[in-house]
Amino acid sequence: MRRIGIALLAAVTLSGALSAAPAQAHGRQRVLGIDHCTATVCHFDVPPGTYDVRVTLGGEAASSTSVAGETRRSLLPETTVAAGERVTRSFTVNVRTPEGEPTGPAGTPGLDLTLGGSAPALAGIRVTPARHARQVILIGDSTVCDQPGDPYSGWGQQLPQYLRKGVSVANYADSGESTVTYLHNPQLWATVQPLIRPGDLVLVQLAHNDKTTDGATYRANLENLVAGIRDRGGEPVLVTPIVRRWFNADGTLNNNTALLVNGLGVDLPAVIRSVAAAEDVPLIDLTAKTKALVESLGVEGSKALYLYNEKRDNTHTSVHGATVYAGLVRDELLALRLVPEGRVRMG
Repeated sequence: MRRIGIALLAAVTLSGALSAAPAQAHGRQRVLGIDHCTATVCHFDVPPGTYDVRVTLGGEAASSTSVAGETRRSLLPETTVAAGERVTRSFTVNVRTPEGEPTGPAGTPGLDLTLGGSAPALAGIRVTPARHARQVILIGDSTVCDQPGDPYSGWGQQLPQYLRKGVSVANYADSGESTVTYLHNPQLWATVQPLIRPGDLVLVQLAHNDKTTDGATYRANLENLVAGIRDRGGEPVLVTPIVRRWFNADGTLNNNTALLVNGLGVDLPAVIRSVAAAEDVPLIDLTAKTKALVESLGVEGSKALYLYNEKRDNTHTSVHGATVYAGLVRDELLALRLVPEGRVRMG
């Protein structure tokens, strides 16, 4: 791997404790150095787990740097630094196999970070195993998942950039899944449930693919997920689905397609709200939030949230749309006091 240009990374240090049992040299902690980064990419040979990353940004010239990792996850929003200045930012990242969708390819072992932004400048980086980090586990479909390729992005893929060190996002959403398939596929619920630790938040948004699920079955499936999360000591949070961008002639979204009323006439968001109330589960009403936003932007303005311009797709979100919707989730996590204010990144 080639070395970083001196002008960009004059003093990168990638320090220790990068595995469950860090290598020791003459009684000292192993230190990984500059050879683990190129001008735009860093790779760390670490096992699956949760890691704190501290980056120092800035250089001789004015800079603007963002950080993404693993399967296109946004980990740090674009951060500007004045010429000659340095700023330090920290975040916590989940490293797993598969690194993206649970039914997808394994991905690259270890932790991979990519520098972006209009003028990236990394002056230092340090990666260490996270201690006592809270996990936010996501269970969902293609509108939530870590999408493998442009132009697609799920809101769960963009959520990490809104969280600071001490909270990690473990996104186990998977394309094409319904409550029925998520519960029955051994790669999904049977794999995810044992990973839930006491105190973890588990956000569940499954509805888009429950197109032929009857109301009683849908309700029972949600109740089973809530009970299974609680059995592990986790805290379930039910999330109603993002709307489909399907306008009526009057500019509203008051139709079955937009509001996720399925082919059997089951109002899926209404069932989610009912289960949340009956089971005393926190609710993030993303259907209501995204409906209000899409209607306020109108037919033309809302196209950028979805992949209408690229794919004539009114269900899946662009990176921009996923980022906006992740911001709505962030706001609700704060409003419900599910994540402390000090662990949330605003703006």
